[in-house]
Amino acid sequence: MIVSWEWLGQYVALEMPLEDLTTRLTMSGLNLEGTESVGDDTAIDLEVTSNRPDCLGHIGVAREVSVLYGLPLDTPDPRPNTCNDPVSEQTSVEITCPDLCPRYTARVLQGVRVGPSPDWLVQRLATVGITSINNIVDVTNYVLLETGQPLHAFDFDKLDEGRIVVREATADEKFQAINHASYTLAPGMCVIADASKVVALAGVMGGAETEISESTTSVLIETAEFAPLSVRNTARTLSLFSDSSFRFERGIDPHAIDTASRRCCELILELAGGQLLDDVVWAGEPPPTEPTRVSIRFDQVPRVLGIDVPHSDIISILEQLGLNPLESPAADSATFAVPGWRRDLSREIDLIEEVARIWGYDRIPEDNRVPLTLSQPTHRDRVTDTLRDLFCAAGFHEAMTLSFVTAELYALFRPEPDREPLAVEHSSRRHENLLRQSLVPSLLQSRRENERHGTFGVDLFEIANVYLEAVPGAVGSEPTRVTAVSGRSFGELKGVCEMLVARLAPHSQLAAEPLELTGFIEGRGARLLLDGTPCGWLGELSRDATDPLDLRDAVAIAELDLSTIEQAVETTRRFAELPRFPAIERDLNFLLDLHVSWDALATVVRENAGPLLDSVSFGGQYRGQQIPADKKSYVVTIGYRSDQRTLTNEEVEEAQARVVAACESGLGVSLR
Repeated sequence: MIVSWEWLGQYVALEMPLEDLTTRLTMSGLNLEGTESVGDDTAIDLEVTSNRPDCLGHIGVAREVSVLYGLPLDTPDPRPNTCNDPVSEQTSVEITCPDLCPRYTARVLQGVRVGPSPDWLVQRLATVGITSINNIVDVTNYVLLETGQPLHAFDFDKLDEGRIVVREATADEKFQAINHASYTLAPGMCVIADASKVVALAGVMGGAETEISESTTSVLIETAEFAPLSVRNTARTLSLFSDSSFRFERGIDPHAIDTASRRCCELILELAGGQLLDDVVWAGEPPPTEPTRVSIRFDQVPRVLGIDVPHSDIISILEQLGLNPLESPAADSATFAVPGWRRDLSREIDLIEEVARIWGYDRIPEDNRVPLTLSQPTHRDRVTDTLRDLFCAAGFHEAMTLSFVTAELYALFRPEPDREPLAVEHSSRRHENLLRQSLVPSLLQSRRENERHGTFGVDLFEIANVYLEAVPGAVGSEPTRVTAVSGRSFGELKGVCEMLVARLAPHSQLAAEPLELTGFIEGRGARLLLDGTPCGWLGELSRDATDPLDLRDAVAIAELDLSTIEQAVETTRRFAELPRFPAIERDLNFLLDLHVSWDALATVVRENAGPLLDSVSFGGQYRGQQIPADKKSYVVTIGYRSDQRTLTNEEVEEAQARVVAACESGLGVSLR
């Protein structure tokens, strides 16, 4: 932002040396890039950070100076004279894309005389690096650099039907800007049109067909608010940047829209004559009436800054910055209404920062100690940290993916098909506009990108939220999932899940029950249960789920609910003495029906083996020759141990007999 010394002095008395002013501004956050003499004036180049769009105009910088030096601020209060003819009879404004343009105003002047600008205006614009064009265009540039609010002037007589339509561009729509270059537009770009054509790129640049010329006699003045992201995307897509787009990208003060419009009309009447039609055409939403409320606790200032600032000075600084107390300050705190030009102030710490920079960072002793308190990790933090460590130890790589997915990607895996997805209707999310209900599709896409770059067989995991309900704040609307995508087999990935549970909740039992789910290979999907509570899904994906992404290798997935795991985690570890006596292991080879799962068999074994049971493990499965087609063979390895003595063979055989009898009667199995 280049500031004119002479121009700045119009709003605040510059009684201080230039060097002192630039030093104070730098210390308050407006870093000096340099100064340059321009004629009888001085140009001051200030670095304005993206959170301070209020300082992208001379009035905003003047406000900073007035607060830093305790000087009065004198800003224009435009009240242009109008004729009796209402502007609504001459023009209209329609907004068809309120998400891209929430509000728009139009005023019309008739009988203006376009010509050269006076010397004072030419000089002020020259100081800040802008070439004079004519009195109308120069006024719009002047008001932009004065207030920070971009404006645009249209030749009203060249607007088809004299009306304005704010809409999205259509595919391949053509537009010629005032730089006389032609551009091809695309949906999602916000444009200003008349009844038949595009006349401006909203927030970026006006069009050549309606630009102000020597023959112009009627002018329509546009002031508006455009969505910052939309302006940014349009400017970058077309490589077309302007002073207007620079400011709209950072956000403007909606309350200043009408003031800037009146200021512009006032100066045009002064420099170009003519008459201003009565009233203003306002389209869209009115400026917000309820200001942002932010409270500050006085004792937090010394806690954060390490210095004592009198309460009266805290209040005075914030009031000078434009914040209005909402009620009489209490002994320990005060609440303020934040002005529209300071959209960056939303938290208590923001107000403390304002106090610090105006009070002066140089007044904070370098050796003053600020008390610090280390934050303690929450229970969830400890659980997720452990999960990450365990996944990495198992050879997985952590991924971080976007919450939005395309409809095609969303359809690849839907663990809860009855739930409808949440969709975002915004031009910036025209394609990836669905909030995911599972992390699996996003991880599959990441796996595809790895394969495209020659990295095959990568195992990925992610811990992130999914989005299930449309009601904000609804219980369970944004659960956190722990999801793994791997080239390993069903059994291997199930073993990884069991390892996670064994590490976090050693006394809990992870079980799997058959689940037929779209996306899984038939017979290769399961619902996971933790101590009987459903906690996720596990399975091998079918080619229907992997082929749309051109994945080369087979993929198995596991998705667990973090809250269920979290509840089972044992925060206090229980330790047992190392066994002093050996364990005795016995194998049982069962012949069982195909529908009998390993979990069902293992459960019966655990329930009937008795108090000497030490472990139950899967020894293998066999199907083929010597096994009937409707049967399968499971090998169960059972360990027995006593902490009092070495077991006898008779004790073990007795327990084995109970297990066999229970399995035969309960599951219909037989020994091979």
